[in-house]
Amino acid sequence: MQAQVPKPISVRKAALQQRLVELGARLEAIEEELDSHHNPDWEDLATEREGDEVLEATGQAGLAEITRIRAALRRIEEGTYGLCTRCGAPIAEARLDALPWTPHCRSCAR
Repeated sequence: MQAQVPKPISVRKAALQQRLVELGARLEAIEEELDSHHNPDWEDLATEREGDEVLEATGQAGLAEITRIRAALRRIEEGTYGLCTRCGAPIAEARLDALPWTPHCRSCAR
């Protein structure tokens, strides 16, 4: 098995920043959707409320991801991105590809 060539930090940073933009747009759309309907019909309102709960959960997941991405961007600025915040070991490229915001190596994430 060949060792994976590390991606430049600038590429990872650009990808994280792009994901922030995408999440921001998604959260804005969710907020608009949540604010858009207030049906006076009780049955329709109940159906809308079920959909709202899904949207709210999606929004919460998006907010959590934004927090993780911002922390990763701070680590890039500090020069510690790609190093485990627990043990200091390098985080594998494959792990950073899958979870670019991860602060932990595979061992410490367990």
